[in-house]
Amino acid sequence: MKRLDWRYIVGIPAWVAASFIAANIIVVVGLLLLKVTIKYTPVDTDPVFNTVLAAVVYTLTLAFVIGVPWLLRRRLTTTADIGLQRLPRWTDILLAPAGAIIYLLLSALLITLAGIVFPQIDLQQAQEIGFRNLADYSQYLLAFLTLVVVAPLAEEILFRGYLYGKLRKHAPLWLAMLVTSGLFGLAHGQWNVAIDTFALSAVMCSLREVTGSIWAGVLLHMLKNGLAFYLLFINPSLLNTIGG
Repeated sequence: MKRLDWRYIVGIPAWVAASFIAANIIVVVGLLLLKVTIKYTPVDTDPVFNTVLAAVVYTLTLAFVIGVPWLLRRRLTTTADIGLQRLPRWTDILLAPAGAIIYLLLSALLITLAGIVFPQIDLQQAQEIGFRNLADYSQYLLAFLTLVVVAPLAEEILFRGYLYGKLRKHAPLWLAMLVTSGLFGLAHGQWNVAIDTFALSAVMCSLREVTGSIWAGVLLHMLKNGLAFYLLFINPSLLNTIGG
C-alpha cells in the first residue's frame, strides 16, 4: 500500500493553484500597464483578445509549475511525469468516446444528487466562456482553437499531466483522483460547472491510469468542448430544443 506523504499531497495542488493565480495576476498587471502607457483597453468579448489571454495564462502557469522547481532545486519534470512520453495511439482514440459516455452518465448522476442535497444551488446557470456574439469566420475559428484545442491540451498537461502525475507518486489512485478533480472543478468557478468538470476529470484521470498517458483524456476533453462549441455557436437552437 502506498504510504501517504501529506507534504506532497497538500503542497503540489497548492503549488499548481498558486501558479495559476500568479499567472492571472501577471496578466492583469500587464493589461493595466497597457491601459496606462498606451491607453489600450481591450474588449473582453473580442475573440482575438480572449485567445491571446488564454494562451498567455496557460503558458505562464505551465512555466511556473515546471520551470520554477527546476530553476530553484533542479527538479526536472519529465515527459513521462506529465503523460506525454509517447504519441497518441488508436487505443486513445477508441477510449475517448467510451470515456465520454461514462462522463455523461457520471455527470448526470452527480448533478442530480447535488440538486437533492443542495437545492439552493442553481444547476442551470450558464457557463461564462469568454466568447460572445461571434461575427465572422475568423472569430469562430479563434473561438474554436481556444476552446477545443488550446484549452483541452493545456488543461490536460496541467491537471491530469503534472498534478495527477505528481500526486500518484505519493498518493493512492482514489486520493490523487479526488484532489485533481476537486481542484479542476473549483478552477471553473460555478457550482454546476464544477460538478460537471469534476466528473469529467475523474474519467480522464481513469483514462490516464489505464493508458499511462494523457492523450485519451485530451481527446475526450476536445470531444466534450467540441460538442459544447457546436451547441453554443453553430446550432444553439438544438440546445434550446434539448432544454425544452
